[in-house]
Amino acid sequence: MTATCIILDIGGVLEITPETGWVQRWEAQLELPPGTVRERMHDVWRAGSVGSISEREVHEQVAARLGLDAPQVEDFMADLWAEYLGTPNEELIDYVRGLRGSCRLGILSNSFVGARERETKLYRFDELVEQIVYSHEIGIEKPHLRAFEAACASLDVRPESCLFIDDVAVNVEAAQAAGMQAHLFEDNARTVTRIAAHLKGGPLAPERVSLG
Repeated sequence: MTATCIILDIGGVLEITPETGWVQRWEAQLELPPGTVRERMHDVWRAGSVGSISEREVHEQVAARLGLDAPQVEDFMADLWAEYLGTPNEELIDYVRGLRGSCRLGILSNSFVGARERETKLYRFDELVEQIVYSHEIGIEKPHLRAFEAACASLDVRPESCLFIDDVAVNVEAAQAAGMQAHLFEDNARTVTRIAAHLKGGPLAPERVSLG
C-alpha cells in the first residue's frame, strides 16, 4: 500500500521529559553511592524495555536489590513513572491531531513494561494515531532495523513514504538506513515545518544529523 505516513517517538517528542533527579534523591535517602541504582538495576531496566520481565517482577527486583519494603517500592516506581511520562507536548499533539484523515499516523517508542496502560490513560495516544509500536511489546528497541520494519508493517506502509521523528540522533540515522525520511526533533516549529514539507511531497534531501 502506498500512503504518506508520519511516525513519531513519544519521550522527548510527544512527551516533555526532563530529568527530575529522582534516582539521586533515592540514593541519598538510602545512603548509597552515586550510580548504585543504575549498577544494580540496569539489567532489570533492559528487561523491562524489551518485555522480558513483568511489572510484578520489576517490583520484586527493586525490593530485593535495593532493600526496599512494599510502600517504598511503590514510591520508587511512582518517581520512575513521573519522569518517564513527563508532561504532554500539547502544541505538537494538537498539530498531529489535526492531521488525522490526511495521512497515516503511527508511534514507534522505546518503552518500558506498563507504558501503554499509563500513556493511554494519561494522554490517549491510542486516539491520536492509528498504531503504536512499543519496544516492550515487540521485544526490539530502536535503533534496530526490525523496530522500524515493525512500525511500517503495523500501518501497512512502505518505508520511503514515511517520515520518522525522534529526538535521538542515532535513531534518526537508523530510520534513514531503513529507507525512511527522518527528522531530528529539536523544537515544535521546525518539526511542524518538516512534517508539512513531507505531506506536500516535494523533493527533500536526507537530513544530516550530528552525534555530537
